[in-house]
Amino acid sequence: MKNTLLFKDLNFPPTYKYSSDSNHIPLEFYEETFPIAKTIDLLLGYFSSNAIKVLSKSFAEFIYNGGKMRFITNHFLSDNDFENLLENVDVKNEDKIIDIFNDLGKLEKNLSQEGQHFFDCLKYLLKNKRLELIPVKFNGFDLAHCKKMILFDGQDYISTDGSINFTLSALIKNSESFQLDAPWVSNVSKERIELERNNFERIYNNDHPNYNHIGNEEIERVVRIVGNDKNLKDLLDDSLKLGKDSYSKKVNRIKKEKEERFETLIHKIENTPKFPFPQGPREYQKEAFEAWRSNNYSGVFAMATGTGKTITSLNCLLNLYNENESYRAIILVPSIALLNQWEEEVKSFNFRKILKVGGGNNWEKDFANYSSNFSWGLKNDLIIISTYGSFVLDRFQKQFQKIQEDFLLIADEAHNMGANNIQSKLPQVRVPKKIGLSATPNRIYDPVGTLAIDSFFNDSPPYTYSFGMERALDHGFLTEYKYHPIIVELTECEFEEYTEISKKLLKFFDFENGKFKNDPIVEILLLKRKSIIHKASNKIDAFSHIISELKRINKTKYVFAYIPEGYVQNSEGNTVKILDQYLIKVHNDYPEIKMNSYTSHDQNLKEILRGFEDGKIEILFAMKMLDEGVDVPRAEVGIFASSTGNPRQFIQRRGRLLRKHKDKTHATIYDMVVIPKLNNYIGELQNIERNLVKNELNRVGYFASLSMNFYDSKEILDEVCQKYNLDLDTIISELQ
Repeated sequence: MKNTLLFKDLNFPPTYKYSSDSNHIPLEFYEETFPIAKTIDLLLGYFSSNAIKVLSKSFAEFIYNGGKMRFITNHFLSDNDFENLLENVDVKNEDKIIDIFNDLGKLEKNLSQEGQHFFDCLKYLLKNKRLELIPVKFNGFDLAHCKKMILFDGQDYISTDGSINFTLSALIKNSESFQLDAPWVSNVSKERIELERNNFERIYNNDHPNYNHIGNEEIERVVRIVGNDKNLKDLLDDSLKLGKDSYSKKVNRIKKEKEERFETLIHKIENTPKFPFPQGPREYQKEAFEAWRSNNYSGVFAMATGTGKTITSLNCLLNLYNENESYRAIILVPSIALLNQWEEEVKSFNFRKILKVGGGNNWEKDFANYSSNFSWGLKNDLIIISTYGSFVLDRFQKQFQKIQEDFLLIADEAHNMGANNIQSKLPQVRVPKKIGLSATPNRIYDPVGTLAIDSFFNDSPPYTYSFGMERALDHGFLTEYKYHPIIVELTECEFEEYTEISKKLLKFFDFENGKFKNDPIVEILLLKRKSIIHKASNKIDAFSHIISELKRINKTKYVFAYIPEGYVQNSEGNTVKILDQYLIKVHNDYPEIKMNSYTSHDQNLKEILRGFEDGKIEILFAMKMLDEGVDVPRAEVGIFASSTGNPRQFIQRRGRLLRKHKDKTHATIYDMVVIPKLNNYIGELQNIERNLVKNELNRVGYFASLSMNFYDSKEILDEVCQKYNLDLDTIISELQ
């Protein structure tokens, strides 16, 4: 709730004097000024926490509005104050003082609701660095009866001085009073305020000759021990439960008016979007917003997996909300798992109005009602989270085109926007603000699709905002890792088939420019040859050897295994799924290991992931389902048996492993690299293979260079480089 009131807007008494036996009682002053104040400086001999019974709502509003407090006082409490913190104690002598530290055990055991709330509020302020407690002594003695207060609303200072005690009886019962000084009253008031401010600062800075600081460690320790960790919403709720005692009609009227206003405040707080973490957005997330705004609210965030792309984009939406006090956005995701994951992230920002489209949700009636109301000018808040598959449906587009010009579009895994079925819809999409999120915006082997993405987001490499893996590792957003390239050779039969295809490709290779000619047959031949690499049968034995090594070092838990897609013929001539071959091999060799698959054909995928997180499933076999965005930070070991040649898949898969987790010291990745033998290659055929091997080393070389064991992995890759007359250091430096 934005606070626009200032002190000068309040109706102060004509005499600027408050007393408990007049029409303007001290309670009114606190209830009206505390919620407005940005800072409150208290110079008090003692105060009673029992006052929280009537001041709790104003105190909580002060906290909610970001107020800061400095408190100069004794480290003693009055006897009445101490006992009023407890349950059902009647103490008469308010001037008697006691040392709070001597009775800490009694205090913790017997705190009343009001007393506990008082310490909870202080602890919240202390924890958020918005409270300073400064115990002092006056000329070596206690600061018994000094009572002053200075408040600041961001524009003006006001100050009080008088017989007022910050106690319950002083607020509503006793005949106590104080005089208020405000700068617009007179020059005398202005000079008094300045005098009190200077005096307070001298005491605060320990520069006053009559006051000595006596250390705040003990009093802060008491607050931290006695106070409970509460969030702002809990403090506000607690304050509503307090103050049920019977007071005078005037006091009850003030309290009732405050309670009605406070209920409205709590409702607003519950429905106001906010950043989900108390420390606020990180600097790089602020940088991303500024870069996006500078690019006319359009662009791609090319950010490494694990760097918080989701939070970064939602922070942009939050900034728009803070400027306009409304939010309307559509978020596109490639899978049901991400649909649900994004819903949780959106809720963490306290965006409450959400419509999920896809995954069997009944969305059409609600969406039609919303777009109808929108056309009549009822532009309510809404966040649509939709799969790409649902987004392209004609019945969705029919409604979306009625409302889109007021919406921010966030495209997760934005490379999907270049797919033909989505790309064909882009000319109809006229959202004014848009963000593309991807660790790999470029569509490999699809320059047309890549160009369509860049054009839609009005962007191009290096993009509006980039946050690469090297920076993410340096900043501690990703876990460190060890990288083990596993060189796998083709069998004789596979090698012969691979060679035959390579010879056919010779006819279409432009040796002068070092690339293949533009001919449809080239793509067919390259796909056939890639399939041989993809399905290389020696990978299965290599996989079993990796499991053996993991057993030796006792690391068979939390293992992701990416297996090639497709089918092959087994030794009996039957067509079998490649994934099943791996499952059978591991089960036969290591029957004690608990494993499961995670594919589109598996049921209860959430339960499977939960079982993996809990360690009940040790190895999880996948093909593509875990490529995009699924957050499983517990994964520690990755085995990449699927060599697709697509850098994006490799980047996405390694990102699954590099997520941070409190129980993970580092990740380990085993990557199968299939390189054809060179023994029988001569002349031009060798040059073709050299270029293809170099492309494969482009995929793994840079990743290896950032690993914890680079020199071990470099030694293995250098052996391959020597065969093909390549230099790994040169390849890595070119990538950087």
